[in-house]
Amino acid sequence: MNKIHPLATVSPKAVLGDNIEVGPYAFIDENVEIGDGCKIYPHAVIFPYVKMGKNCEVYPGAVLGAVPQDLKFDGEITHVVIGDNVTIRECVTINRGTKASGKGITKVGNNTLIMSYVHIAHDCSVGNHCILVSYVGIAGETEVDDWAILGGGAKAHQFTKIGCHAMVGGMSKINKDIPPFALCGRDPICYAGVNIVGLRRRGFSADVVRNIKDIYDTIYFQGYNITDGCAKVEAGFPDSDEKSAILNFIRSSKRGIIKANNPGEKGDID
Repeated sequence: MNKIHPLATVSPKAVLGDNIEVGPYAFIDENVEIGDGCKIYPHAVIFPYVKMGKNCEVYPGAVLGAVPQDLKFDGEITHVVIGDNVTIRECVTINRGTKASGKGITKVGNNTLIMSYVHIAHDCSVGNHCILVSYVGIAGETEVDDWAILGGGAKAHQFTKIGCHAMVGGMSKINKDIPPFALCGRDPICYAGVNIVGLRRRGFSADVVRNIKDIYDTIYFQGYNITDGCAKVEAGFPDSDEKSAILNFIRSSKRGIIKANNPGEKGDID
């Protein structure tokens, strides 16, 4: 049974699952789907063409599904799709996609935490188990892969990609792609090592973490350019999921990946 506060506004054309709670002054428009067990707190706003999975929480002041802040948008029907078990904290904004991008959809995966005042622009894709800390802003068509963490106040240029299990320091200006498993920060942003703590917490063995570190040492610190470094890794390391993830990400990057912190140095994380 749903608990809809009498001061909430819920369109009769919204599709609500079971055991949903909607607080006072929350607004849910037509063409919205909300899965079982979700909680929509007071003063949250959900505009049309939003689909939300199960057991999500939307905190006060959050606005989901507003039209994109993109001059190419021409009123077309586009969407926001949010997975299961997603927490969306105070004053988060998640905009719909645009057809001009060829996508028309903004996505957030399962089990992701989006902290206060985060902005997710049109056609972005945020994966599963991600954390976007307060005041993060990701511009249009940014991709954030599974398990990535963006520190508070980090800002991503449009079209950038953040690889799986990457950790981006707070206040970073992300203008190049962040490869998988990397720890990065500073100004200008640069590679500072492997996200060792995060990988250990997620069950990666010491041997796997060491192998990832050796791959990045080869790419960044043995005097090769990125292309030659990748070729050296391809030939010199045994096949593994981690090797494939790194090489596929780098070779598919259109913006190029971040540089090392200083040429010839191995960073300050061992």
